[in-house]
Amino acid sequence: MARIAGVDLPRNKRIDIALTYIYGIGRTSADEIVEKADLDASTRSDKLTEGEIRRIRDVIDDEYQVEGDLRREVQMNIKRLKDLGCYRGLRHRRGLPVRGQRTRTNARTRRGPRRAMVRKKR
Repeated sequence: MARIAGVDLPRNKRIDIALTYIYGIGRTSADEIVEKADLDASTRSDKLTEGEIRRIRDVIDDEYQVEGDLRREVQMNIKRLKDLGCYRGLRHRRGLPVRGQRTRTNARTRRGPRRAMVRKKR
């Protein structure tokens, strides 16, 4: 099993698909990495040689920010927005949608499950 950037790539998947299991690498980036490492995209991840794994690792280390470093940078960006007190930072702080979505209905992913309405008896 190939281990790249601290992630075990899944067995028996095409290498361009398997690379997308690494945080920060999508389909486009995976295709670019396979091309720069001079590999065939249809190669299965469990059939890679040590030399091919090393070439992929070198390309990712040199040109991409992935996994822990990328997660840390994203968290630092959010923290910076919160510390500035800007609108986006306030939305992050309150756990509401940040990018202008409506909240009167929907937005359940950010706001959590509905709370039961409190009713008074007459």
